[in-house]
Amino acid sequence: MANGMPLRFVFASDSFKGTLSSADTARLLEVAARRAHPGCSCVFVPMADGGEGTVDALVSACGGTYRDLVVSDPVGRSVTARYGLLGEGRAVIEMAAASGLPLVDKGERDPRRTSTFGTGQLLLDALDAGCADVTLAIGGSATNDGGMGCLRALGVRFLDAEGIELRGVGADLARVTEIDASGLDRRVGRIRLRVMCDVDNPLCGPCGATRVFAPQKGASPQVVEELEWGMRNYARRLEACSDRAVDVPGAGAAGGLGAACLALLGARLVSGVDAVLELVGLDRLLEGASLCVTGEGRYDGQTARGKVVSGVAAACARAHVPCVALVGSRDPQAELVPGLSGIEVSAPEGMPLPEALARSRELYAAAARRLFELWP
Repeated sequence: MANGMPLRFVFASDSFKGTLSSADTARLLEVAARRAHPGCSCVFVPMADGGEGTVDALVSACGGTYRDLVVSDPVGRSVTARYGLLGEGRAVIEMAAASGLPLVDKGERDPRRTSTFGTGQLLLDALDAGCADVTLAIGGSATNDGGMGCLRALGVRFLDAEGIELRGVGADLARVTEIDASGLDRRVGRIRLRVMCDVDNPLCGPCGATRVFAPQKGASPQVVEELEWGMRNYARRLEACSDRAVDVPGAGAAGGLGAACLALLGARLVSGVDAVLELVGLDRLLEGASLCVTGEGRYDGQTARGKVVSGVAAACARAHVPCVALVGSRDPQAELVPGLSGIEVSAPEGMPLPEALARSRELYAAAARRLFELWP
């Protein structure tokens, strides 16, 4: 009890990839909290940062439903992709469900051949379902097509010097001479579109989509140069068509899909975790909370750059609620992010990673017990 009121705990942890889901962490935290503080109340908020698991987290948090659709994968084969309907005309889509790197075997990865067409099909289906508020998470792509495939699915045409329509794959970037957006589905202009970016890379240059990410998608050094030259051509055509600057931070996300969404779909590029926090209503759930527990697999220098822990800690600071992170491991050089009161580490220092992963549930449960026995 605090000031005569029952203790109220909010659990808002990211998944520990490959071991514990966000829901798993919440169940273990609740057991520990009720053991140390009988009579407390516990609220679970599934969390993600715009990457893998975002749809699942938001469908769970918002009481949504799933919608399955057969679309084109990155190389044009049929694949069943899933996105979430959150109610009140809202949808959440992970582009990786249709255009992700794991959908293409390592031996056939070639960003000259891949397309985001399937992602556009998911967006089109959300429009058909009557959605007016769409959140698109664009991490984990197999593509470097500048978003041409996605735009083609929505009615945009890309023409070469002879007026022949292009397929919209990476190899077509250098061949685009005209972009005809007259057939773009008019419903696009009437929706709110957020694009969750997990990187802030521009479209072109040494830190751009091609030079940084294309090698991870199967591009040789020679292919990288071809695609970079093509992307510069495409950027000029896209800016001429939309009258908007497209080589900006975040535009290089998902092989240039960020640029396409900015230029022709009226999108707003946002931090993934900030969009999730808004959709799940964390600020409201923190009202009257005694403590919030967040966490992730490893706390390190990347935590402050748009990860779940940093976003939740910032929300707690605004709400004046103490926030503690329970993490698998910690880089000792990483400082506390603003709003975070402390860190509890589940794996003992020096424990081999394979052992820590195998014992993740046991170790997390023990750390949760320590946390609540010592709090407040």
